[in-house]
Amino acid sequence: MKKFKQIDAWVSIIGIIGFALVSMIRFDATFIIGYFAVGAWQVVSMLVHAINGWFCEKGSARYNYHWVVAVILVLALLGMAIYPLLFILLIALLFTAPFMAIGYASMCYKEVYEKMQRPLSQLK
Repeated sequence: MKKFKQIDAWVSIIGIIGFALVSMIRFDATFIIGYFAVGAWQVVSMLVHAINGWFCEKGSARYNYHWVVAVILVLALLGMAIYPLLFILLIALLFTAPFMAIGYASMCYKEVYEKMQRPLSQLK
């Protein structure tokens, strides 16, 4: 589990920083590709965590994040029937998705480097 969590955190961090830098240099569709690449990685990560029950206790940051994503998915499905809702949701996600990705990467980092430490190493 610890190895997966480390890889998970660093792939998210490097993906976000890498795609942001490349898109600022190239000024092309790299930014959109980054949305999907980082987003896909984080969705897979969420599914692995949910299936294994890692850090998904009720009230935890990951639990709350999963609920936010579930609400977004329900709104997207409703948006298929109600066009203006889908349009509004997609515009909102255009601006909030980068912050959600950074928040998710931060959550993964904290789980590995704070929560998974030995109890005695947390005494300072």
